[in-house]
Amino acid sequence: PGLGICEWLLTILSFLFIIMTFPISVWFCLKVVREYERAIVFRLGHLLPGRARGPGLFFFLPCLDTYHKVDLRLKTLEIPFHQVVTKDMVTLEIDAVCFYRLENASLLLTSLTSISSAIQLLVQTTTKRLLAHRAFSELLLERKSISQEIKVALDAVTGCWGIKVERTEINNVQLPAEIRQSVAAEAEAQRQAKVRVIAAEGEKAASESLRMAAEILSSAPAAAQLRYLHALHFLTAEKPPAFILPLPLDAM
Repeated sequence: PGLGICEWLLTILSFLFIIMTFPISVWFCLKVVREYERAIVFRLGHLLPGRARGPGLFFFLPCLDTYHKVDLRLKTLEIPFHQVVTKDMVTLEIDAVCFYRLENASLLLTSLTSISSAIQLLVQTTTKRLLAHRAFSELLLERKSISQEIKVALDAVTGCWGIKVERTEINNVQLPAEIRQSVAAEAEAQRQAKVRVIAAEGEKAASESLRMAAEILSSAPAAAQLRYLHALHFLTAEKPPAFILPLPLDAM
């Protein structure tokens, strides 16, 4: 469909030439497409109707047809660092990784010229648009859900190009120097608060143990005397030796 009279004549002459030189010509008219590839055939500049050729053998006219192979395997695209502004007006630099595959080879070749550049720019603009509605803390804590939102938004656009986005991940987040200092100060304050709480709990447990020990010693005078002698023995074991003149416990 869409071929003119001259184009039809050239096509008929090509078929006649192939028939006249058969079976030698058949070796130039058959090509092999691998399982993970598809071939798109253009005849005199027109895209041939039907699905993409492959996998296996496909027929084409060497004089009139040109074909392009498209790899359907999963591809990885690294998105370089770019600036984004969050909802609370924090400027960040983030990079990402996008995993995609080519689904519709015919639509892809007739829609895009540079696949990687188009996807890279689309990821950057989509990320900036979505993070403008997110706070800085949400970006750090909800990175997985944000990556899923970016993937869904990309898939809605790339589906019209014949591309399927499988996964998108935010890789690194670079903070400005002042933000790093404030975050470090906040984390240090939280650690100091935890240390004070732990120390207070230890003091409370120690005071409870001392109270119980005092009650036990007060009920048994001999136990108090033994504890007093143990303390004296501990002091004399220190270096340099100390001279201790103990007073009688009853006098004390």
